[in-house]
Amino acid sequence: MITLDQTNFDSIVGQSQEPVLVDFWAPWCGPCKMIAPVIEEIATEYQGKLKVAKINVDDNQELASRYGIMSIPTICLFVASEVKLTLVGFRSKKELTAEIDRVLNG
Repeated sequence: MITLDQTNFDSIVGQSQEPVLVDFWAPWCGPCKMIAPVIEEIATEYQGKLKVAKINVDDNQELASRYGIMSIPTICLFVASEVKLTLVGFRSKKELTAEIDRVLNG
């Protein structure tokens, strides 16, 4: 799991050869805490197909604003530095993986 911030976001997400799943979260957010273990499982299961990263919106408000993050958790899937999927709110692992697979498999 990669931790993103203002200093490394563009180099990691923008220059990645693999798709990057980014979890926009905050420490005080209950649903963010609920989805964190699911995101960690996805990171393990999709290793080699997908990079998985987290970004704390409280510490990185400029990035949250750039991507229009209004509610958290928000999960974005970047492919070739473009947002191809945005999911807002808690989702089950089954829902998340179905959406990720739909984007990855075209």
